[in-house]
Amino acid sequence: MNQEYAIEFNHVSKIYTLKSKDKKHKEDQRFYALKDINFKIPKGEVVGVLGTNGSGKSTMSIILAGISEIDEGEMIVNGEQSLIAINTGLNMQLTGMENIELKGALLGLSKKRIQEIKDGVIAFAEIGDFLYQPVKKYSSGMKSRLGFSINLCLDPDILIVDEALSVGDKGFAQKCINRMNDLKDEGKTIIFISHTLPQVRSFCNKAMWIEGGMLREYGDIDEVCDHYAEYVDYYNALSNEDKKKERDDKFNKRLLKDYKPSLFDRIFHL
Repeated sequence: MNQEYAIEFNHVSKIYTLKSKDKKHKEDQRFYALKDINFKIPKGEVVGVLGTNGSGKSTMSIILAGISEIDEGEMIVNGEQSLIAINTGLNMQLTGMENIELKGALLGLSKKRIQEIKDGVIAFAEIGDFLYQPVKKYSSGMKSRLGFSINLCLDPDILIVDEALSVGDKGFAQKCINRMNDLKDEGKTIIFISHTLPQVRSFCNKAMWIEGGMLREYGDIDEVCDHYAEYVDYYNALSNEDKKKERDDKFNKRLLKDYKPSLFDRIFHL
């Protein structure tokens, strides 16, 4: 492991099985959610991850967070990581406080450390008595506040933020950005997944563009953002027919062409 890098992806792929709607005539297909991804992120880097819907950004976030395993290649993560995404890691039946206690217990934290996190969440989340209500009663913005606050207070080495600032009020979003800027100054590594180009440009040092499950570009923040913006403009200008062709082309490139299900698979999926 190279200690200079927080994250290394060496030919990483993630494969999903797509169930056929017509079981009598079509076999299941195997599909690259991510295909042959290679990059190295130095410690302390703040990387914005861009890509259109379905490109593989959220798949990458759950892989980086250790929630999902890769199918091919090698991933090296040097440090404790934490994912902030809407609803991810929250038990809807438990209260906000119980979620903090559960998270702390799963991480093996001391009672003292869990209490420190509770105090930090109370101060940062600003959701008052809702901390003592089941999360299922929360609005999406409140879930975002709770999830963000818990993960910020855990103080991970690597913070993965997946569209978590896309809901809720702008005031809280700015508060989160300010706190993440503090973490950036402290040398934390941050992976920032967002559709909001101005936010990515202002907050991140580097950018990564994933399209169709493949790494299109990784490097200078302005260059990558400019190229991505050009592609989005190009795509939006297409006719509906041409948009469908573009989506179909991307999809076909992600299929495992030589995949043949085993006899067990065929029997099991009958």
